Amino acid sequence: MIENKPGLQGQMLRPQPAPVLKKKSSLIGNLQAVFAVAILMATLFTMWNPANLFSNQLLNQALQSFVSNPVSELVVTQGTPPATFTRIGIIAGHYSADPAKFDPGSVCSDGLTEEKVNYSIAYLVYQKLTALGYQVDLLQEFDSKLMGYQAAALVSIHNDSCQYINEDATGYKVASAIASASPENDTRLTNCLIDRYGKDTGMRLNSNTITPDMQMYHAFYSVNSQTPAAIIETGFLNLDRTFLTEHTDTVAQGVADGILCYIRNESIESVTPTP
Repeated sequence: MIENKPGLQGQMLRPQPAPVLKKKSSLIGNLQAVFAVAILMATLFTMWNPANLFSNQLLNQALQSFVSNPVSELVVTQGTPPATFTRIGIIAGHYSADPAKFDPGSVCSDGLTEEKVNYSIAYLVYQKLTALGYQVDLLQEFDSKLMGYQAAALVSIHNDSCQYINEDATGYKVASAIASASPENDTRLTNCLIDRYGKDTGMRLNSNTITPDMQMYHAFYSVNSQTPAAIIETGFLNLDRTFLTEHTDTVAQGVADGILCYIRNESIESVTPTP
């Protein structure tokens, strides 16, 4: 269960300008070019005679002579960058390495905390995406890196109450910011998480329990405005506890697949709109 708190102020590193490469002239290189042209011209005059003047033989021989000493040049390729250039942020809800800032979230009667369950899931998601070659940041709830954070996607992992509410208090829910600079990307990330998590876990979408705290989650307003972000509560720690704690790998796979769906621009089926 999430709760709004002021985030830590972070500092952004200013990108350093790329070094400018200067082309140096070379007397030796110029002389080599002159000699190459001279040799080519001499070869043409040597090969010239009326019999082959208007044939392809002269052209072919000259071309072969030139190809044997090709001119090297820089070739710039374009296309989809490899996975190692795609940064993904994963927030382990309520987790903090600083004991003074520790917030366990929901606490069950036997001592199990939401923070512990969130971190277990987040760490597995981190491992799965890292194994595929992505640059993944495992972030704390109020990580200083969140200020101005830039990534292809940011997902915060939480869970709902340990208390018994009613028989409908089960399932998962996903939300993005109410106001966003890139609502289309946020919506697609949200829909990918809804689609893939539901399919992988078999759990039902409980969109009726989405709260304003989820839609106004602090990280949404800390990260760079162009970073697509979403929060997922993977279940309720009461009725869904057994599945969340005994099938954590499946839970993590559902979150990872939702992120991959967005990153890879995979197709998704129509999902229930988030109210």
